[in-house]
Amino acid sequence: MSTYTRPFLLLSTRPEDEAAAAELASFLSAMGLPAGAIEQRRLERAPLGRVDLDAYSGVLLGGSPFNNTDASKSRLQLRVEREIGTLVAAIIDRDLPLLGACYGIGAIGTAIGARLSSRYAEDAASIELSLNDAGAADPILAGLPARFSTIVGHKEAVEHLPDAATVLVTGEACPTQMFRVRSNVYATQFHPELTAESLELRLRIYADQGYYDADELESILETAYAADYSWNRRILENFAARYAR
Repeated sequence: MSTYTRPFLLLSTRPEDEAAAAELASFLSAMGLPAGAIEQRRLERAPLGRVDLDAYSGVLLGGSPFNNTDASKSRLQLRVEREIGTLVAAIIDRDLPLLGACYGIGAIGTAIGARLSSRYAEDAASIELSLNDAGAADPILAGLPARFSTIVGHKEAVEHLPDAATVLVTGEACPTQMFRVRSNVYATQFHPELTAESLELRLRIYADQGYYDADELESILETAYAADYSWNRRILENFAARYAR
């Protein structure tokens, strides 16, 4: 990172200050970047405004309380979706570095015409996922084993993916866990930035949001703390190493 000159841009939509700060810290830690190497913009606080994509090494899109398939949407959610959708479309058009986690898979999927639904929703949990042949050959997944542990928790997922995308990682309960568009745009349904500690914080913040059964919290955490997420976080390390400028 000695030649690092441009930050990554993290787009966040979490209204809770603690959750937003933790999200930034998680990405910095997983990517092996120093403080200040990621510029966070909180879209729930203010409009995104103009983004000079040439000023950034790449763009990161974190999780969100919003779902693209929500039946009823507030004016805030509609604005956020419009702004993110416009930016994602521009990034895909230029094939610039982008990694969208969880909510990001819906935003990127929507931009390329994927069908989203609740069919493959997953409660918050630590699970194992698998690389397919395309994933094993992808530079962002370089060094990962055929199976690795990660963290999920989402109310919507990709039900059908168009040919414009290449699936890289699959799961049993949710088939499409990671895909690539063109050469440099990536989306994950799972959270490559999280650890057991950051998962616990997030679960306690969102205790009443329907991501898990409250009676199962201790069981979820016990499984999460027993897992090794070093391979999972390697994805963000690889993304930073490949694209940091």
